[in-house]
Amino acid sequence: MTPPWTSPSSLLTHAMRDVIVRMERAGRPSFDKLSPNQARAAYEAGSGVLEIPRATLPRVEDFEITMRDNHRVAARLYAPEHGALPVLMYFHGGGFTVGSIDTHDALCRQLARLAHCAVVSVDYRLAPEHQFPTAANDAWDSLQWLVGHGATLGLDTRHVAVGGDSAGGTLATMCAILARDAKIRLSLQLLFYPGCASHQDTDAHKRFANGFVLGEAQITWFFSQYVRSPADRDDWRFAPLNAEDVDDVAPAWIGLAECDPLVDEGVLYADKLRAAGVVVDLEIYRGVTHEFIKMGRVIPEARKAHSDAARALILAFSQDLSS
Repeated sequence: MTPPWTSPSSLLTHAMRDVIVRMERAGRPSFDKLSPNQARAAYEAGSGVLEIPRATLPRVEDFEITMRDNHRVAARLYAPEHGALPVLMYFHGGGFTVGSIDTHDALCRQLARLAHCAVVSVDYRLAPEHQFPTAANDAWDSLQWLVGHGATLGLDTRHVAVGGDSAGGTLATMCAILARDAKIRLSLQLLFYPGCASHQDTDAHKRFANGFVLGEAQITWFFSQYVRSPADRDDWRFAPLNAEDVDDVAPAWIGLAECDPLVDEGVLYADKLRAAGVVVDLEIYRGVTHEFIKMGRVIPEARKAHSDAARALILAFSQDLSS
């Protein structure tokens, strides 16, 4: 825990501090000052600036998945080779309001390349046009589709993991719980700084409220787009810490950023899983902020997190194959 006399900004690495300074100098309005469409355009425009170069893969295919209401959502398959590979279903971050399979294209390519598995990225519907629980329903429908029909894409659906970052991490945690209830065995839940709590009341939300890429004003704005009423915040599908129990869910790899309003709730969720007997590998990347995994061009910790996550996938899939 940071001593009260220590400035939270002093925790930042030099590279992370430089990114924040450059962002401030650019003077672009924060998302909470924009309309949802403007915020999406801004996020799309900036998503590749600090990313690692996009890996070239022999198999990248766009397709669609039909949801329970017959809406068809876009999805993209990445694979480092042709053939039946284990598969990670990935949900992008963006506060349920911004982000797409395109904004997370480089990350999904990297995970597929490093973990030598297929990745299916899902373009679930966004708020405010589609409020809670639409994204949650889309995520769960997508995972069920993958398990039931992924073999038609040549995937090895006996070995499936689920993952995501930020809001996408929330969706992945929810899917892991629903998969347990549906007796669908998952190899791993791969979570980059997932949102887990009903309210922004942890110490980290106070310490990192401003000046750390994701601030309290932006979080409040995102959630105001997504939730229909205060009651939605207490629904465990929005706040996995409220789940009645997490016994027997898939093992978890959780990667958190030290200087992130969401870090405390990520630790609390890891503790909840461990208390239920779930195997958890928790990594806290020091001196970096929310969104750091998409800054691999300049933030070494991002590349380390990519490798750590890929290693966790390889281990989880290999244990599946040997069991």
